[in-house]
Amino acid sequence: MTALATILAGLYLLCLFGLFLYGINSYILILLHRRFRERARLLDLEIRRRAGNDPDGRLPVVTVQLPIFNERYVVSRLLRAAASLDYPRELLEIQVLDDSTDDTREITARLVAEYRAAGIRIGHLHRTVRAGYKAGALRDGLAACRGEFVAILDADFVPDPDFLRRTLPYFTDPTVGMVQTRWEHLNREYSLLTIGQAFGIDGHFGVEQGSRAWAGLYLNFNGTAGVWRKAAIQDAGGWHDDTLTEDLDLSYRAQLRGWRLVFLPDVVCPAELPVQIQGFKSQQQRWAKGSIQTARKLIPRILQAPGSWFKKYQAVIHLTHYAAHPLMLLVAIASPPLLYFDWFFASWRSVSAAAACFCLATFGPSALYWYSQRVLHPDWRRRLPYLPSLMLLGTGIALSNTRAVLQGLFSQAGDFIRTPKFAIEGRQESWRSKGYRSGFSWTAVGEILLSLYSAFGVYLFLDRGRVLIGPFLVLYTLGFGYVGILSLLHSVGSSPVAGPSSSRKAAGLDHPALHPCEASIPRGEAA
Repeated sequence: MTALATILAGLYLLCLFGLFLYGINSYILILLHRRFRERARLLDLEIRRRAGNDPDGRLPVVTVQLPIFNERYVVSRLLRAAASLDYPRELLEIQVLDDSTDDTREITARLVAEYRAAGIRIGHLHRTVRAGYKAGALRDGLAACRGEFVAILDADFVPDPDFLRRTLPYFTDPTVGMVQTRWEHLNREYSLLTIGQAFGIDGHFGVEQGSRAWAGLYLNFNGTAGVWRKAAIQDAGGWHDDTLTEDLDLSYRAQLRGWRLVFLPDVVCPAELPVQIQGFKSQQQRWAKGSIQTARKLIPRILQAPGSWFKKYQAVIHLTHYAAHPLMLLVAIASPPLLYFDWFFASWRSVSAAAACFCLATFGPSALYWYSQRVLHPDWRRRLPYLPSLMLLGTGIALSNTRAVLQGLFSQAGDFIRTPKFAIEGRQESWRSKGYRSGFSWTAVGEILLSLYSAFGVYLFLDRGRVLIGPFLVLYTLGFGYVGILSLLHSVGSSPVAGPSSSRKAAGLDHPALHPCEASIPRGEAA
């Protein structure tokens, strides 16, 4: 036994234990969801009953903020949805917070002028410097808005017309600072990539958010498809730009100030999923880096705040959950060398213990995603065969997310890299000839090398009879290979549009539903 082997074994066991903690927490969230779901449903029914009995009650002024940056393909769809909200026009204000540097600015200006001529109160706030990125835009918009409540919608979201009327009744409780709705998907069936993403988002909104909200744990605003009480934002200190997840940061600061956040699983807001793997990876990297930055910033305050140890423990798990990716990466890298030092896997007891930790860490999230499909979709049995697409995706992004986690540990904020949107909803549509397409990343080469390395580990474990560990390395092999090869495939092909397009058809300006007189057409008919 060498010192190197001892250190490697200790690191391996530590990583397995960490994965065990994150994996077992999935079962805890499922149990909390099952325990509190019915009580939450009855409470929602009572709030809706009261709102229905008082339809002419005092409606507040609401500001709808639409933060955008270079969104030529989806800005028209976004403004059409915002203008179609079923709310008194004299009480509704729309702010387009535009940081664009391409022709999105001109497209937006024309659309805003058309909607304003139709009697809709809408403003176009364009910034020439992206100070603070999205947080800075929201902060500047908040300073100029007149609404008592602020709804936030990202460029790829398309709310139903009754979005405000279904969320505002929950603010009759003066302690409620924010109401978050559930994300749905405009292009779930577009590809195996979007199907995998949909599984992940369904797990978050179908189980995690409800469990945290109903059990009295810390809940997070997801950055869009939610409504804030303006006073809660101001009381919490406003929007900060020292992390890349300004939404998560504000959520925790507001709850530390005593505000309560509400989650509504039955109010859905459809959105477009990233169709290019590089866009998905950059989105995940931003969330991973920002989550760790927020953890660094707020965990000391959370531990000192009033509340049970369980609530604080869940907050730490919540804020640091992206740390599972470096743990996965270290396990994958350490496994073959540990097999070489055969003493570690010499006994079946060691192999069985490692396999048990792997099982709990791997199948915990899988159980959560399976349960979320049962909760959300009547046809969940038809969807389940595609669950492995999420497992491959979640494993394969471990390398890129590990880099983001390390950056979050040692750096403040950073560049806010937007997720490209292409207005892709049907399988017959293509994004390859459109602008905003991401280029080649050397991370793909690292992922393919890790796939080959994990495959070599599978061979070693099977060759030496350690069959219980082999299946988990197979998952790493397939996951890294899937993401790496898809990254290469999505970085080649037809060249993206190099410069801004002034074409009205490309920008969607000739769509008949864009006419200001048709702003009240329901989304299902006009989309």
